[in-house]
Amino acid sequence: MKYEIMYSEAFPIVKCQLERGEKLKAESDAMITMSATIDVEGKLNGGLLSGLARKFLTGESFFCQELIASRGAGEVLLGHSLPGGILDLALNGSYGWRVQKGSYMASTEGIEFDTKMQNLSKGLFSGEGFFILNVKGSGTLFVSSFGAIHPLSLADGEEIIIDNGNLVAWPDYMDYTIEKASSGWISGIKSGECLVTRFRGPGTVLIQTRNPSGFEAWIRSMVPGK
Repeated sequence: MKYEIMYSEAFPIVKCQLERGEKLKAESDAMITMSATIDVEGKLNGGLLSGLARKFLTGESFFCQELIASRGAGEVLLGHSLPGGILDLALNGSYGWRVQKGSYMASTEGIEFDTKMQNLSKGLFSGEGFFILNVKGSGTLFVSSFGAIHPLSLADGEEIIIDNGNLVAWPDYMDYTIEKASSGWISGIKSGECLVTRFRGPGTVLIQTRNPSGFEAWIRSMVPGK
């Protein structure tokens, strides 16, 4: 499959060129347009339990779209609901990616994903829940963000601290811990930074330059009576 990420500076979309018989999996609302040669089907990735886990535990859609070039080659345009970036990640089977809720957009054939439970301390304190998406296989993964996607490359042993709401994805081999941002809860609440994630290299962490939860809180503050 050939593809191009268009308008990357603002409100990007992905243009995919599928040959006859090729398939593309995407979030249920990601398809913008498709050629008449393309069929779209709603799928439960991994069955009913996996679909329920995606919906209620990771915040992703219950169903996925499977776009199939059944009657010949065709074109598909994909996008996502938030104003932000789209990034393509090439997987060769040597390692997978951990994807934060809401950041998975689409993937080619050969990519599989399921829900992964973080350990108690990570899930309890991450602010993002006990479950994240575990993506593996060989192919191309498309992730999306709120704001731009910024890669942070860490050398062996190098550490960085990231606000939990700004995480997008990271390699499954990276070591990370969840911590309080400051020495005490009162101080953390006053500063607006209660919990953070400490990553340790080597590896590259993908972050989004805007925090969806912070934006949601701002919207709520502007609604009368809230």
